[in-house]
Amino acid sequence: MVSPLAPEAATVAPRSILLVGGTGVISAAATERAAALGHRVTVLNRGQSAARPVPDGVEVLHADIRNRASVREALGTRRFDAVADFISYTPDQAAAAVDLFAGRTGQYVFISSASAYQKPPTRLPILESTPLKNPFWQYSRDKIACEEVLFAAYRERDFPVTVVRPSHTYDRTKIAMVGGWTDIHRMRAGLPVMVHGDGTSLWTLTHSKDFAKGFVGLLGRPQAVGESYTITSDEYLPWNQIYRLFARAAGVAEPELVHVASETIAAASPELGPNLLGDRSHSVVFDNTKIKALVPDYTATIPFADGAREIVAWFDANPASQVLNQDYMDLTDRLTTWARSGQRPAGG
Repeated sequence: MVSPLAPEAATVAPRSILLVGGTGVISAAATERAAALGHRVTVLNRGQSAARPVPDGVEVLHADIRNRASVREALGTRRFDAVADFISYTPDQAAAAVDLFAGRTGQYVFISSASAYQKPPTRLPILESTPLKNPFWQYSRDKIACEEVLFAAYRERDFPVTVVRPSHTYDRTKIAMVGGWTDIHRMRAGLPVMVHGDGTSLWTLTHSKDFAKGFVGLLGRPQAVGESYTITSDEYLPWNQIYRLFARAAGVAEPELVHVASETIAAASPELGPNLLGDRSHSVVFDNTKIKALVPDYTATIPFADGAREIVAWFDANPASQVLNQDYMDLTDRLTTWARSGQRPAGG
């Protein structure tokens, strides 16, 4: 059987690529695509996840990236055309990566986050030149701090960094709704489902296989060094439509969507608040011109209508993953009752 990537693979010079992680939503898709294109792919991780198996032919090294000595022992004197780091989240981890990979690679790719872009945004679409500022979410501020460390190393030590900022990237195992499987359960049970805000803010969802097209196209490209790139789908949808697409995929013709202000949800649930106020409650539309200029064949081709069907089908086939969150059930009951009655939510 001929791989659908075969024509493209024939035109790509094989590169040596190290992926730090390799089993997450984004990194697993990147590993699969890089291997399919004929690159020499090595994955470095602790070997503790079997959720997304590594493709045949990919070399696997086991080491804890937080333990520099174990990484140096695993890598020896090897050098790579590109190193992609999916698991650095704080500035001290970014600084450690500089020390580990300086002199080992022609390109170090740091996976940042589109949530680092200015929130709320003062203009759309969001570009790579959009300021980085997120006063709501520590995760995003840490990613910004990582970028500052890495770009300083680029300016001062010629460290070959490229920054990639994905937005909400998913595969079949990830439900985009705030409540996850609990929201699917509520739809099928005929219970009201809570939607943050008025449901009209715009959101961009990118399938991991689409993301991998642009991402792998960046690897080993010297003109990408010192640059940052957004890689997302060009499709954007209001949250109301996203919830309805999940409902349709779950066999529910018309779910009962109850809108609750993001600030109210955040006050009632400190766990959910930072992500809501720092990301999901704001409209995000991205301009992918820059990545398309460097990787001309990059186009996201999987619409979220198809993605939602894929996700629900996977969960239906994997009952062990159908985890009902009772805390979220209780929160939804309390806040939707309040929203429909106009009364102050108890404890919120």
